[in-house]
Amino acid sequence: MSLLTEKIEIVFPESTAYESRVLTADTFQERTTSEIDPHFDTTVPSNIIGLAGDTVQLACRVKNLGNRTVSWVRHRDIHLLTVGSYTYTSDQRFEAMHKYNTEEWILRIRYPQRKDSGIYECQISTTPPIGHPVRLTIVEPVTEIAGGPDLFINKDSTINLTCYVRHAPEPPSTIIWSHNHQAINFDSPRGGISLVTEKGPVTSSRLLIQKAIERDSGLYTCSPNNTHPNSVRVHIVNEHPAAMHHGRGDRMAATLLPVVLLLRMIF
Repeated sequence: MSLLTEKIEIVFPESTAYESRVLTADTFQERTTSEIDPHFDTTVPSNIIGLAGDTVQLACRVKNLGNRTVSWVRHRDIHLLTVGSYTYTSDQRFEAMHKYNTEEWILRIRYPQRKDSGIYECQISTTPPIGHPVRLTIVEPVTEIAGGPDLFINKDSTINLTCYVRHAPEPPSTIIWSHNHQAINFDSPRGGISLVTEKGPVTSSRLLIQKAIERDSGLYTCSPNNTHPNSVRVHIVNEHPAAMHHGRGDRMAATLLPVVLLLRMIF
């Protein structure tokens, strides 16, 4: 007596199924594809740059999560920060965010600091767990004045001070220059004062003062509206050594001038 094996193939509609099954009378075979396993959407940005003090959000998008959970782990100390929609850290700056029936799982960090920079991993609770790293870099805006902190300028030459603003989330809308704590008046009777500003990833503001006189000595401060100010002290001198700084932000000139003056006094 021979056995009759019946082969039945059942294919579910594409819109409602993610797998096909082949059934036989004496075996049960299940064929699966990677599409039905949980996996990360790698198109989500994984390199985030944030500004110190401004809230940042790290996001990962998980496909086909099913009944698994998503966690965020900080690599630096292998610290579990969140599980699902719950936050598992005493640091109240960290918060899990997730909207029901969506694929995005967000780690929000309020008041981030530079020490928060590093790798954070979004993990799916498979066996073994699978993870997707996100690198966070926290930067602080920096204001620099070329050639500082002391500049020595020839009398009757041009004072040329250049202020740079780096790592700002956007170019400063205003930059105010002051002299001895008083805002510079570009329409003052003194005349010969101008300002050139170029905005971009690094914003520069150049203060030009023609025909320097002794009254122009003192503290000059560059104050962007979106970060900390910085200052430089200008010295107007009558000497004309070859190495003297002529308003071009040359650090070497600023360093050599006191040495030259000292040698003249000794010899």
